[in-house]
Amino acid sequence: MKLHRNLIEGIIEVLQKVFQEHAYSDKAIESVFKQNKRWGARDRAFVAEHSYNLIRNHKRLRYALGMPTEDGAQEQHTDALRRLAAGYFLLLLKELPSWDLFTDIPAYTQLQERYDRPPHPSIAYSVSDWLWQYGTRQMGEGWQRELAAMHTQADVYLRVNTLKTDIHGLRERLLQEGFATEPVEEVPSALRLTERGNIFRTKAFQEGLFEVQDAGSQLIAPFLEVKAGMRVIDACAGAGGKTLHLATLMRNKGHIIAMDVEEWKLKELRKRARRNEVFNIETRLIDNQTIKRLRGSADRLLLDVPCTGSGVLRRNPDAKWRITQTFADEVKAKQQKILELYPQMLKTGGKMVYATCSVFPEENRRQIEHFLALNPHFELEAEELLLPSYHGWDGFYMARLRKTAP
Repeated sequence: MKLHRNLIEGIIEVLQKVFQEHAYSDKAIESVFKQNKRWGARDRAFVAEHSYNLIRNHKRLRYALGMPTEDGAQEQHTDALRRLAAGYFLLLLKELPSWDLFTDIPAYTQLQERYDRPPHPSIAYSVSDWLWQYGTRQMGEGWQRELAAMHTQADVYLRVNTLKTDIHGLRERLLQEGFATEPVEEVPSALRLTERGNIFRTKAFQEGLFEVQDAGSQLIAPFLEVKAGMRVIDACAGAGGKTLHLATLMRNKGHIIAMDVEEWKLKELRKRARRNEVFNIETRLIDNQTIKRLRGSADRLLLDVPCTGSGVLRRNPDAKWRITQTFADEVKAKQQKILELYPQMLKTGGKMVYATCSVFPEENRRQIEHFLALNPHFELEAEELLLPSYHGWDGFYMARLRKTAP
């Protein structure tokens, strides 16, 4: 590996945006890419990969470098970020260029010894002390297993758009464009990229033959048991990954209302729907009257609710520092509010799915138990918890409930 100074400076700028400006890692990387339009695909891949690795191993690197690791310790100065990057690349290469970017670095052997022997799992997996304790209270020893599974780079999964092609056709088409894939046995709509690359530049993507979506996430739309011709509400649609999947399962027949509180997300959904040639989606911005107007109108209701994201830390490593007691409490309150208001849109006899990308019981089964205690006219049909340590995908929870009476 040969280091290029402008790329290292780009990585340090990503770290500044994440740790000093509190930007999300993907947005920080995107911003740095826009400032460096002359970078090629390899340069961008290098910056993205190593930025994520640095963020993922942030606390462990700090420990190896003798820097503070207690909760609240943040890089407020660029010199500290440079030191973090220098330690990371020293561990990879065993020696560094004599740049002024790289100063005050311990010897390689000393650094490696400390890095290889973290004194606590919270340092080994680079999570805050609070998040380690919180997860352990929720999951016991299972929390460490999930952290270990999520402390790696995430695979890239594709969901085939069955309105336009099938798995075999998509595999062949992508192979012609230089991308090898393999099917996912448990998820019939999914393909896994065998080697990372900019899949968004392919003609297959531009023609709407697939969407990038984690394999576990692809199990949520089928769990809702939709059929062609139904009226379906996706009440927390976001940019519409699951909405589009619902449309393919319904063969573009029926009516899907995709709702969100953010107009820019619905705008992105409309753009994706056009590319996918999905025509049965209507978008609505949620306001005070939206839910009342749709009372008793849906055959199916998807509640993919806001959550801590504890099941997707592999994809969003900066989230390990965003999950705090305050944030967790706010999220649980939002979940309960959604469960209080949104189910009124469901018809009697209709079904709804409550889903999160969290592995914590407080956001999952306990929320459903609380809801059922207050709403005896609903019954739990099925639930499933996807764990990164077991399935190898992101972590998700889903519960399907049926409304038995008005």
